[in-house]
Amino acid sequence: MTIDELNACDRTRFVEALGWIFEDSPWVAERAWAHRPFSGVEALHAAMVTEVEDAARHEQLQLLRAHPDLGTRARVSEASTGEQAGAGLDRLAPNEYERLERLNAAYREKFGFPFLFAVKGSTTLHVLDALERRLARAPHEEFVEALRQVYRIARFRLDDSLT
Repeated sequence: MTIDELNACDRTRFVEALGWIFEDSPWVAERAWAHRPFSGVEALHAAMVTEVEDAARHEQLQLLRAHPDLGTRARVSEASTGEQAGAGLDRLAPNEYERLERLNAAYREKFGFPFLFAVKGSTTLHVLDALERRLARAPHEEFVEALRQVYRIARFRLDDSLT
């Protein structure tokens, strides 16, 4: 789909096309629709980020919690599956998987949402190192970083899906 086609969409079709960009949070696309017309992907992404930034904290937290744990073998969206496979998280050695599960659990317990990392272009080692490093952060600082990572993930998804 092109930007021009998105700009011509009614709200329902727009949400159908982009509701998946922010994991299980179609409300982002629904609210961003009002900002049409978009001059390009950058403007569309900026409008979507603005809607998340302007959302209530509980909505932001729901958005963060909608993402799966990295490397999980549980329910994962098609988009997340492809992104994680690109970083090798679908091919972890048993010791790497155990380490990732342990760190994911510690992170989720400390912050109340899963570890979020835009894995495109990264390796398993990058992910594990970032997870260990970010575990030391203060909750507010990590909340901001988690949202920043969600914005990066969304941008990668928009770039990959729009022509």
